[in-house]
Amino acid sequence: MPQTDKQVCIPPELPDLLKQFTKAAIRTQPPDLILWSSEYFSAMARGELPPVRERADRVPLSNWAELTPELLKVLHQRVGGRLIVHVDELAQMWKVLNLPTDLFDSVMNVGRFTEEIEWLKFLALACSSLGTIAKTLKIICEVLSNENDSGPARIPFSTFQFLYTYIAEVDGEISASHVSRMLNYIEQEIHSHPKYVFQTKQKNPRKIKSKLEDKEKPFPPLNAS
Repeated sequence: MPQTDKQVCIPPELPDLLKQFTKAAIRTQPPDLILWSSEYFSAMARGELPPVRERADRVPLSNWAELTPELLKVLHQRVGGRLIVHVDELAQMWKVLNLPTDLFDSVMNVGRFTEEIEWLKFLALACSSLGTIAKTLKIICEVLSNENDSGPARIPFSTFQFLYTYIAEVDGEISASHVSRMLNYIEQEIHSHPKYVFQTKQKNPRKIKSKLEDKEKPFPPLNAS
């Protein structure tokens, strides 16, 4: 082989970067390491959160990653503010995060999505698999919030109104009159923040939480056929 006197300069931060990458790979256990690695370093180059599981304390026996609010946040960042996402692109994002394919299919079926997916509706249904209606709405606020981690999660009231109405329609057990009363109540509570937001930390959060949850029943739609 031809030799050269040119020295290869290794960036001093490279060892630590590879160490963090190795830890992330072990934690995430992606089925396609090459594809996941590409997504990992692409996200790092863009200054975004890489597709890494937050906890390594429990690995599901199915080898699928467990859906968490943190992974939903990563998905939302990958969508990049778009309202419509093609099903193939979203399925690829889902695969990179090693999330269960049956859950993806369930969300697609319940939402009756086709090739062009309304991202906020898909996100709402994905969040609903994590608990009650009140918890679903709380997670949505956290995922969509642009605030710093130390501050309260907040989104525009119009966005909250759209998503709560949609979730209630899919649920099928929440009357339109109840939705209207709930939204009117919340709007009055945030009247001191004109033009802006629904916050998960309200002036009277317990009262709002109880109104949202009603009987604290689980959110059912992903069990639909």
